[in-house]
Amino acid sequence: MVDLLCMGEPMLEFNQLPTQPDGSRHYLEGHGGDTSNAAIAAARQGARVGYITALGQDMPGDSFLALWAREGVDASTVIQTDRWLTGVYFVTHDAQGHHFLHHRANSAAAMYTAADLPKPAVAAARMFYVSGISQGISNSATDAVFAAIDVARQNGVKVAYDTNYRPRLWPPARAAAVMHAAMALADYALPGIEDVQIMTGLTDPDAMLDFYLRLGPEVVVLKMGESGAYLATPEHRLRVPKHDVQVVDATGAGDTFCGSFLARILAGDAPEQAARYASVAAALKCTGYGAVAPIPHAAEVFAVLDRQ
Repeated sequence: MVDLLCMGEPMLEFNQLPTQPDGSRHYLEGHGGDTSNAAIAAARQGARVGYITALGQDMPGDSFLALWAREGVDASTVIQTDRWLTGVYFVTHDAQGHHFLHHRANSAAAMYTAADLPKPAVAAARMFYVSGISQGISNSATDAVFAAIDVARQNGVKVAYDTNYRPRLWPPARAAAVMHAAMALADYALPGIEDVQIMTGLTDPDAMLDFYLRLGPEVVVLKMGESGAYLATPEHRLRVPKHDVQVVDATGAGDTFCGSFLARILAGDAPEQAARYASVAAALKCTGYGAVAPIPHAAEVFAVLDRQ
């Protein structure tokens, strides 16, 4: 049995390194995919983690299986098929930040259906975690996530949901309809402030928290990037400042926040403690290139917290 069972789309990552003196560009091969990143972040914080997806029988798919084996993420519920390929993406950097170029059409993960769902594994977890990307990659993936949430709720498994809106996957109105229907079934809502602005038109953080609390989650954590995070329950609210670091690459910072937050919740922390911990973990992730390699382990995070 795992503590945290994540579901979504892993993608092999090629992250642009600084331009060479001769003008050439080199890319660092790594691993990405929001819920896979979060799964690894949670595992590095000490949680027992499993993953649900489909991979191609290809080099990227084999690479992910090896990665999860190294990280202690249970991949027994991962399907590998020769019908479809594993998705890949590129990360580029400029003065405006980091940018993504995804190649995911008809990926193995996008072809996942509700019939593929390992229901006993979902029922046996303590928490189930997905994102808007988990549902946005295809109609069948949308349905599969809803089916998994239904199994989780029927078995007393907590549900956590991160928006992670990607405009190339679906228009705002459809994304909002699907995500908010899912969040109404969640216990923990982890929206990003830019996602919320696009999907709801709201601009005030307190109004955003009000909106998601009304949907039904018992805890809402609004991720606000450089402005930190804003946590709310029906009883109280708390601003969580960001931890200052020299940012090298913010790819996967939000995923690290989510995975670290949920790991600490599962470890018994109150939401306020978990959010402060996750804020430090997400900042430390930004000190290196790639979505996965710089994710800190628990000892690194606690070392920072002990100095605060």
